[in-house]
Amino acid sequence: MGRGAATGMGSMPGTDVAEAQRIVLGEVPDLPYLPELPDRGAGAELIGRGAGFLVDLPVELYAGRWRVAGRGGRDLRRTHDLLERDLDQMTEQADQYAGPFKVQAAGPYTLAASIDLALGGRILRDHGAVRDLSESLAEGLRTHVADVRRRLPAATVLLQLDEPSLPAALAGRIATDSGLHTYRSIEATTAASTLRTVVEAVGVPVVVHCCAADVPLDVVRSSGAAAVALDLDLVEKLDPLGEAIDAGLGLFAGGAPAPSATMADRVREMWRRLGFPAARLPEQVVVTPACGLAGVADARAVLKACHEAARRLAEDD
Repeated sequence: MGRGAATGMGSMPGTDVAEAQRIVLGEVPDLPYLPELPDRGAGAELIGRGAGFLVDLPVELYAGRWRVAGRGGRDLRRTHDLLERDLDQMTEQADQYAGPFKVQAAGPYTLAASIDLALGGRILRDHGAVRDLSESLAEGLRTHVADVRRRLPAATVLLQLDEPSLPAALAGRIATDSGLHTYRSIEATTAASTLRTVVEAVGVPVVVHCCAADVPLDVVRSSGAAAVALDLDLVEKLDPLGEAIDAGLGLFAGGAPAPSATMADRVREMWRRLGFPAARLPEQVVVTPACGLAGVADARAVLKACHEAARRLAEDD
């Protein structure tokens, strides 16, 4: 990543992937990404797209939920078709791009907390099934990343793992279907090992994105991830974040939606409170929206504000 980079979290509003890719390449040129358009429906949203990467673990829609299936059907074919269209647009519009380029996918715990087993209950209920899912996802994302690298040979690919459910899985807060109970909590060491399965398989730097109040920074660090992406508004304790950054973990700092000057001030103040030299900020911090932009009316403006904030921060040094 270059000095003073900005990027988005992945999702964009609307259904026109060509326009979404043009916006991304135009507004965050230092770290563009493959946009995701969940407004297109099942198979384009976080869980459906993530499930589409699973190898030898087919899924299907049943009563509006994704569940493990005996074999792949039309739901999975549609998921794969949507991704292929997106990749074709990326190839067409970014074929000459040289620099870091990011792709995103749901992480193993978010998928395990959202996909049902064939006999009922979430995959999360069965720790062996979670392990199988992580290995399946690792293989699928390894292939996906290799495909993107082949399509964009001058680019340096990054993978973002979206893990909004990770804190709840660690704390045992994922409710069963009845709502009367919760699934067993996951040990931090187990979670780190599960994430590491994916991190080590893909062979590119991985960013773990978690838009929750209690991001498990120790788990992210132990997984071998290169960076963590979080919402600055939800950071309650600075010391763990400072320790992670001091150990070399990169930070994707979610500050938007906000004017670019305000966003830059927020990141700058956070960095000052952590006690790090100003010169390190643009080298170790990427400015981002707080989360995805699927429900945002003017995603272009948000990305532009992130880019301008990152440039302001780079000019401080």
